[in-house]
Formats: sequence, structure tokens, C-alpha cells
Amino acid sequence: MMKRNKIFLGIMALGIVLFNSCTDDLNQMPHVETTSASVYENPANYKSVLAKLYASFVISGQEKGGGNADISSDNGENADYMRIYFNLQEAPTEEIAYTWLEGNNMANIAYMKWEATDIWVSDMYYHIYYTIALCNEFLRNATDGQIAKFSESEQKDIRDFRSEARFLRALAYYHALDFFDGVPFVTENDPVGAFIPQRYTRAQLFEYLESELNEIAPVLPSKAGAEYARATKGAAYTLLAKLYLNAEVYVQKKYYTECITACKNVFAEGYALESNYAKLFNADNHLRTNEIIFPFAVDAEHTTSWGSTTYVVAGAITTAYPSPDDYGVNEAWGMFRVRQELPLKFGDVNTTQDSRAMFYTQGQSLNLDVMTDQAQGYCVEKWTNKTDAGQTASNVSADGVNTDFPMFRLADVYLMFAEAVLRGGTGASPSDARGYINLLRERAYRSQSGNISDAELTLDFILDERARELYWECTRRTDLIRFGKFAGDNYIWSWKGGAKEGIATDEKYNIYPIPYTELSANPNLSNEKY
Repeated sequence: MMKRNKIFLGIMALGIVLFNSCTDDLNQMPHVETTSASVYENPANYKSVLAKLYASFVISGQEKGGGNADISSDNGENADYMRIYFNLQEAPTEEIAYTWLEGNNMANIAYMKWEATDIWVSDMYYHIYYTIALCNEFLRNATDGQIAKFSESEQKDIRDFRSEARFLRALAYYHALDFFDGVPFVTENDPVGAFIPQRYTRAQLFEYLESELNEIAPVLPSKAGAEYARATKGAAYTLLAKLYLNAEVYVQKKYYTECITACKNVFAEGYALESNYAKLFNADNHLRTNEIIFPFAVDAEHTTSWGSTTYVVAGAITTAYPSPDDYGVNEAWGMFRVRQELPLKFGDVNTTQDSRAMFYTQGQSLNLDVMTDQAQGYCVEKWTNKTDAGQTASNVSADGVNTDFPMFRLADVYLMFAEAVLRGGTGASPSDARGYINLLRERAYRSQSGNISDAELTLDFILDERARELYWECTRRTDLIRFGKFAGDNYIWSWKGGAKEGIATDEKYNIYPIPYTELSANPNLSNEKY
């Protein structure tokens, strides 16, 4: 298989730019020179524009490494969608101890003390709506009427692209649903230019996403017929399963039976677990299409980024490491370690047989007396820029990493399925659920020695198993909220709330606030809890 899908080759050549946005121009038109209309005169350009939609999740500008930024940011050109998403999902939890708090404006995120003026929260909001705006503009120019002038084969291709654009828009809207409360709602059917979007409640956005994903899943390609890193039926059904699993948080209704059905639809696509857990997170992880359902593709040649997975890989390497080159990087950024609660879920990480316990402990203390001390807290060795053959995949300082981010993978679907069964969903038994969990544990332990019984399969076990399997994969904040253990006092971890031993935090932190800049621009929006 080729290292990268050709869909990414046209991103820079096309040079699409979107204006910086507040609410009045969230729906502005991407343009080349004076207008984007000329782009859509050529049917071959549709795939290049589609590439920009995918790339909006991993790069932040038109030039190498995020230069000529799409969106102005107080966090700099390296603050791409994926980097911000990682920070907001992981940094407030026990899965990250962040070193460079003040230099990277991360103290409020790490200590769960943010307000509506926080620049990381603002950046996430605007990156979400930038991607939505790109998708909307693509869809405006991909209607049956707009493409009627092309050949039948060209029209078919563009209709397929249209379904992918709808999926990517749904993914961005899902992130808006998960992070925020009521948010602006804009589609291709709304006017372009000065326009104040209506506010959708979480219930309205949930209903939209459910309908949209159920409509596009059947027409997206199957696993076997899809190009790498593009949307498939499996991706749509996985996102639908996530929507249903978290429905009690979003709309205060149970959709666990629907979650089980969505998971079964993923299983029907023929995915299988990768036998070697570590290979899911190296520079050859584009080969793991057996398990990885939908990745954010990062490439040192075509989609260079010093955010995205470069941030994750290089950020985990500290100056205490004997050789950063062992992990495929040529400099140690040293932002990340873990708080003690994560490694303790594996027992003693130096003796456990669980191969997922990938921590660097030499010279590192388990506990954190000082958050910013790189010698305190274990380091994570899960992510690398090494190939299967052990070769460094790229010059990270010059080009970033070659490691993709597995946004959705089969292991998560197994865990969602099991949790939905335990929460009362019908259509499967606890023994079915345990069977899938034991598949994960047999891979982790390389034997059946870590298998569990029906009695051991509890919701608390599932939450801990999700941490063991999915740490640093941007699920932890959402998981803790679903279990009632993020904000509040039901679960206290070190440095929660900014205190060494951890303290209870305000329940308002279960959602992020709409940025103040948006509140002043759109009278339809509000922050009820901030």
C-alpha cells in the first residue's frame, strides 16, 4: 500500500483560504484570488477541495507547517485543529501532566479553571467552524444542479465526495456538541456573507447528527472499497455509536440499544484487531487498516505539521531520555508526562504483563510535586515516528512526523459495545460484551492470562479499561463526563483544580464556554454557566 493517498497532494496547489471569522462571517466563502467560483468550474478540482476539508483537521495554514494561517490565533500557527483537540480532551484529565503551562497558555486548561476568554477554547471553537464553513461551501458547489454540466462519471465522483464532506461536517459538529452547549448551526442552505446563525440546542444538534449519519452511512464506501484515510461506512457508524453512547449527557435520553446496533454495523464491515498494539501508533500505522477505521493522516512530505501528531510524539520526549532518536525525533519538546493515576491503573508498570503500559520511568518519579518539573511523572512511549523496521520516518525538526492519528479504531468500538450492554442496551448479552473485552486483553497480555469473568465486567472496569486501551487518543474527557467523574468531586486526581492532591471542581466545567467574541457578535448565543 502507498504511504499516502493522493487526495492530499492537491492541498497546497489549490491554495484555498478562508477569512478569519466571528459569527457574522462564519459562513464566508473560501476563495482563490477574488472568488472560489472559478475553482468549481473544473471537475478535477473537486477532489483537491475535498482534500482541504480533510486537511483542515491536521494543518493550520496554506504553507509548510501552518504558515499563511487559515485562522489567526493567539497560540500561533502551530495551533491546528488536532493539537487544540488533543489539549482540550486530554490536558484537564489525569492522562496528561503538562510542563510548559505558562509558555503555552495551558495552566487554566490543565487545572480546569478556564473561562470564556481562554484562547485554547476560542481556537477550538473557530477551528470547528472553519471546517464546517469549508464543508458548507463545498456542498453549495456540489449540488446536482451545480454539477449537471459535467460528465456522468464526473458527477458520480462528486456525489461520492459530497457524502464525504457531509461526514466531515458531522464530525466537526459532533465536536461542537461534545465541547459546548448551544452552538450556531449553519449548512449549505444558509446564505453566504453577513448572516447571524440560529442557536441549536444540544438536543437539536443531536437530532441533526443522528439523521445525517444514518442518511450518509449507507452511501459511503465500504472498508474494502475505500482509499486510505477517507470516510467510510465504518467511520459513520462509529461516530453514530459515539453519539448514542453519550446521549444521556447530550439529551438526557438513553440510546444504548441504538449504540449496540451501530457497533454491530461497524463489525459487519470486517475490521479485525491489529496483533501488535504498538504498531497502531508508529510511522507505519497507515498499514493498520484492519483496525484503524478512520485516521487523521499526517505526512512529512505533503501535510507537514508541528501540531497534530508531531505535537504528541515530540511533546512526550523529555531531555531525560538517553536518545530522542529511539523514538524517531531529533529534539525533545518535553511538554507531556502523565499524572500518577494513569500508570497506577496498570498496577506496577515495571512488572505488569500488559503490553499497553508503555511508560518511560528511568529517573522519573511517579508522583507530581511540581507540575512543571519534567523529572516528575512517568513519560509515555506509546507514540513514535519509527517505522515497523525501526527506522526514523522523517526529520521531525524540518518536516514533522509521519505518524497518523487513529481517530476511530475497532478497539474503541469493542469498548463502546460492552459499555452499552452493561448500561442496559438490548441486542447482545454480557457474555458477548466480555468476549470483545477479552479480545483486547488477550492482545495486551499476549495470552489469556489477563482475561476477565462476567462478574469482573463492571462499568468501573470499563472506564479503567478505556484508559488502559485508549490513553492519549482524545477520549478521556468525554469518558469521564459520561461516567460523572470529570468535574465535581466523584473522582479526584492529582492537580485537579490546581491543587497537588486534587480538589473538587465546578460542574460547569463539563462544557466549555462559547468565546466572548462570539457572544458579542451573535445575540442568539449565551453561556448560562459562565
